[in-house]
Amino acid sequence: MKVRLSEYDKNWVRMFDNEAQFLKEIFGDEIIKFEHFGSTSVPGMNAKPVIDMMCLVKDIKKIDSFNERMRILGYDVAGEWGIQGRRLFRKGGENRTHHIHVYQYDNPQIRRHLVLRDYLRTHPDEIEKYRSFKEELAEQYDDTAFYSKAKKPFVKELEQRALNWFENQEP
Repeated sequence: MKVRLSEYDKNWVRMFDNEAQFLKEIFGDEIIKFEHFGSTSVPGMNAKPVIDMMCLVKDIKKIDSFNERMRILGYDVAGEWGIQGRRLFRKGGENRTHHIHVYQYDNPQIRRHLVLRDYLRTHPDEIEKYRSFKEELAEQYDDTAFYSKAKKPFVKELEQRALNWFENQEP
């Protein structure tokens, strides 16, 4: 898939909200809450225009029973897709619009994603560094697989700074 970077779009919040309402109708009482994360959740950040949604659920094993319904509704059912305990659904095919990351409420991956989001929202200098880096990579790589792989070491360092920041917050 081709890398498509866009300037921040206020409509991303609405797209998140609309999808959350739709998914609530599908998953019902299994859902505890939704979180918007990733670059589309950070005002001022450029991003691939794909909304990353976190869906926190009571029991991750029960989510597998929704796979066929999600497939019928047009979602790609990707399973764990490299992260133990996650279920990933992708919407939009080649013109993807949403990634729905479903985690059981106590999965340790949740913290990492939300701390990074909150760190970026409060550190405009980090937004600028990340934005510039992403633009450089988008010029180098046409394919999202290569782009994502090249971005990984930078993101790991950024996540570590975010976790350090979070640990040093006053209670």
